[in-house]
Amino acid sequence: MNKSPRNQPDEGRTGLNRRTLFAGASTVGALAAAATLIPRVAPEEVAAVESKVAPTKGGGYSLSDHVKQYYQTTRL
Repeated sequence: MNKSPRNQPDEGRTGLNRRTLFAGASTVGALAAAATLIPRVAPEEVAAVESKVAPTKGGGYSLSDHVKQYYQTTRL
């Protein structure tokens, strides 16, 4: 009464079988899909801002591009 070799566990066999192989492959696929959906963050470039010296007698008004644009929007 010899049992077929299919029913006997292999002693030298590793733990890698079809179920763990497919589970690992699906995990890798899910991680790859998630990585494509995550937006990439580009490093922000720091703009060099020129600091102006504050006036000694107060005030500080300057006609900048932002102020010019505001005046253009208020014209009728």
